[in-house]
Amino acid sequence: MDWQAWFAIDWQQVIGISLSVIGFYFCLILFTRLNGLRSFSKLSSYDFAMTIAIGSILASTVLSKSSSLLQGLVAVGMLFVLQALVSFLRRKIKSVKTLLDNQPIILMARGQYFHDNLKEANISINDIKQILRKNGIKSKSEVFAVIMETTADMSVIKNNDVTPDWSLFDDIRDSDLLVDATKTSVKKETLNNA
Repeated sequence: MDWQAWFAIDWQQVIGISLSVIGFYFCLILFTRLNGLRSFSKLSSYDFAMTIAIGSILASTVLSKSSSLLQGLVAVGMLFVLQALVSFLRRKIKSVKTLLDNQPIILMARGQYFHDNLKEANISINDIKQILRKNGIKSKSEVFAVIMETTADMSVIKNNDVTPDWSLFDDIRDSDLLVDATKTSVKKETLNNA
């Protein structure tokens, strides 16, 4: 094996890589300022895909001899334009939002697992248990709901004495299960206290 090939770099490559990184960095800041705070958010799956794509373009632009800095910047600029366009269309046309976005899904409410939703989300009960432990939950009775968000992040909402504002849950698929689980839980508590 030629070990020198692994560690070899000449001063022209150092200068080329350095200038590419500097140019890309400042253009990325400019694109982000023009496109707004959402540029690198993780609010939807297409936001996440954009972040991955930019990283890939950055790597190939900086390290590849076949891609110039200008080619990389045009590609990233187009991604920002597309993200701005898709974000605008999502805000203005509900059917576009429905088409592009995953919908949050309830996986557990008031100690009750929703097996059909777990199966659809490809999540096991042990995955939910792990999420609960990471959130400091010691008993299923502490949990109001576990929701898989549009980005596949898990939200664990703890029980408390506050009456839920159901409008916070109306965009969740099967949100009626959350209401039903709450009513069932209240009935059980009432029967246990009687």
